[in-house]
Formats: sequence, C-alpha cells, structure tokens
Amino acid sequence: MPTNQVQNNFPFVAWLRDVAPYIHSFRGKTFVIGFAGELVQKGGLEALIQDVAMLHAMGMRIVLVHGSRPQVQEQLDLRKVSSRYGTGAMSGYRITDPAALECAKEASGELRLDIEAAFSQGLPNTPMAGSRISVISGNFIIARPVGIVDGVDFMHTGLVRKVDSESIAHSLTNNKIVLMSPLGFSPTGQAFNIAYEDVATATAMAVKADKLIFLTEYNGITDLEGELIKEFSLRQLEDHISGLTLADADLKVLLQNAIRAIKSGVSRVHLLPHDRDGALLEELFTHDGISTMIAASDIEHLREANLDDVGGILQLIEPLEDEGILVARGRDTIERDITHFSVIEHDRVLFGCAALFPYSNGLGELSCLAVDPQAQESGDGERLLKRIEARAKAAGLKKLFVLTTRTEHWFLKRGFVRASVDDLPAERKELYNWERKSMVLIKNI
Repeated sequence: MPTNQVQNNFPFVAWLRDVAPYIHSFRGKTFVIGFAGELVQKGGLEALIQDVAMLHAMGMRIVLVHGSRPQVQEQLDLRKVSSRYGTGAMSGYRITDPAALECAKEASGELRLDIEAAFSQGLPNTPMAGSRISVISGNFIIARPVGIVDGVDFMHTGLVRKVDSESIAHSLTNNKIVLMSPLGFSPTGQAFNIAYEDVATATAMAVKADKLIFLTEYNGITDLEGELIKEFSLRQLEDHISGLTLADADLKVLLQNAIRAIKSGVSRVHLLPHDRDGALLEELFTHDGISTMIAASDIEHLREANLDDVGGILQLIEPLEDEGILVARGRDTIERDITHFSVIEHDRVLFGCAALFPYSNGLGELSCLAVDPQAQESGDGERLLKRIEARAKAAGLKKLFVLTTRTEHWFLKRGFVRASVDDLPAERKELYNWERKSMVLIKNI
C-alpha cells in the first residue's frame, strides 16, 4: 500500500465523524425531555440516564420531566383505592381526590430520588464513570386547578399556570440538569397533580427550548397503512389530529401539546418510543431518526448554496474525490462557483449538493452531485437532480449533460442517454480529461 494512504478498519471512527456535525450543532442548545412513568416501570431508567448524561457531557442543556401514572396506580392499588378519570376531552386526565394526591406525592418523591441516585453513579468501567453530574429540582411550577368540567370536579388535578423560567435558566447556565416532577403548587400552598406532558410542554415554551422530546408508549405517528411518518410540519399535524377518533384521546392530547410547543417557538418536537433502548441517541444523531419529528415547516430544506455552505460541501465531496469518483476541487474553486450549487439541508446539517454550469447551444452540465452516505437511500439525490433540472429550465437550457466514471446506471434510470465527447459544447470539450475517460450522458429537459 502506498505510504501516502491511511487505512482505517474501525467502524466507530466513521460513525464518530458522522455524528460530529450534530454535536457541534447541538452544543449549548436546550432540550426538554419528558418521559412516561412506564419507562421506569419497564426498567429503562438507567439506560436513559446514561444517554442523558452523555448529552450533558457534549454541552447540551437538559431539563428532564418524569411521568408517574403507573407508579401512582400502584400506590392506589396498594391502598385499595379506585382510579377515576374524566370523559370526553378530559378522558386522559385523572380525577385526583385527596387519597390520589397522596399517592401522586409518594410516587413522584420516590421517582425523583431514584433518578437523582441514577445520576450519582460513578463506578469505574461504567458509562457514568467520572460524570459528576449535579441535578437540581424544586418548586418550578405554579399550578391552578382544572376545576369542574362537564359537571365533574377534578379536585387536585391541575394545569400549569406559570413556569419559573429564570430559576431553570440559572441552573442550566451553571451546568446543572434540571429535574421536574408532575406536581405543581398554587400561591396558597396547595399541591396539584399535573400531566407530565403539560409540565414538559409548558417548560419548553417558557425556557424557549430548541427541542421538546417525548418518550412515550407511541412509536411515532403512522399513516393509514400503518407506515411511520418520519417528519411532520405543523400544518400536516393539525390535519392529522382532525382525523383522530375518541379512541385516540391520549395521543390527541400529546399531539396538541406538540402543536402548542411549536406555535410558541420550540424548534422541534420529537415523539419517541420509551421501550427502545438508545432511542434518544438514535433520533438525535442519525439523518432520518427512528420516529416522528415535528417542526413548524418542512424540516428538510432544498435551497441554493451560499458561502456559509462551502465547508459542508467540501465535507461531502472530499471522500468522493479521494475515491476518484469526482474531480478534485479546492476550497477556492468551490467559493468561486458557489452560486452554481444547490444543497439539501436537514436540521441545519448539509446532506447533499449538486451544481449547474450553463454552456452554449442550450446545454448545461450537472456537476458535483454528492449525497452523504447516511442519506443515500432517502431520495436526496433524486431531489437534487430535479432541482438542477428546474434551474436549467429557468435559465432557458434545453439539455443537461453529466460526465461520470462510476454512476452511469443511476443516471440512465433517470432519463439520461449515452452520448460521446463530440456531443459536448466546444468550450467543455476542450476541458475534457482524456485520462479519466468519463462517460458522457445527456438528457432532454
């Protein structure tokens, strides 16, 4: 092997390089993570805490909100007290009488101690070794009673009235993880049992979180055929909710919270399954994620490039240049030609690029088409091709040609036909590299 080549047989090196853009993008961002009590009940707490600790170590500001429904139910069962719930629009809300309130206090107190203990782990040779994480909890929620709805008194069931965002922000700035329970207190000192989804949503709104993440019993949102929908805009979500039935009351409440958060300025809401180990990391550090992400508008953005994209374009094309698939271009060349490029940006990370260079006789060259390996099965290449075709048509071009050494069949499947060097415009023929012997493909547009 030549001495100027480096061999790397470690898959984790490539993985770490792939996630680096996300780490840079998320550092200093605020994430509110709400998780259902069922996650703890099924033994998933320790793994979640390890993942959250890792995010914290990467520089992300974390607010953690736990649920407690199954734990409250266990306390009620031990005391032989029946559970009562509202009906209709309030079917997901527990009617919290004095006995249920005591159970809610006991369940939340026990969960809070278990979570704090989990963050305190630091044994050698464990994921928490050397973590030294400080957790802050307190009376951050001012609550108000739900009151009487449809003739039913919900007693000590409450809603969030106000969040002490200043205290939370102060704790986050001092490198603390903030832990919040599904309880709130009125100015008169009364305690109220609150849905953890309401606490997480109100907190995300108050602290202007970048992401609100729910770990719940739902594996995201599915379409009529049961297929997972990976990305939802606000408009699409509102249309989806209108089609839900009474049987989907709990899901509807969760999605309504997502809408509230997005409308208040939270950038992203993620719905993750609580029973999938590592779901939080998979969702945050992979291109397509594993579940449903909701944003105000379409998450994937196909646009024309600017000078801020030069670094991202170089990162995309350099591996292909090293393999000889693309002709080598330096930073100066990319900067000079930046207006010719279109890019696909997904959650502020570039995952694809392509360029259009117009020539005489109504011909244009599709050049430098590159897609990140993580996204090569997602259709990004197809979308970039269509974007270049649209730009070519707008410029009055009639045909598009491409020079390729290894991707001939990909272009043939998309309407290109084989041609020869003689079919190139004269000025491009003069620049043809006879050593590479690139195939010439042309398409009418």
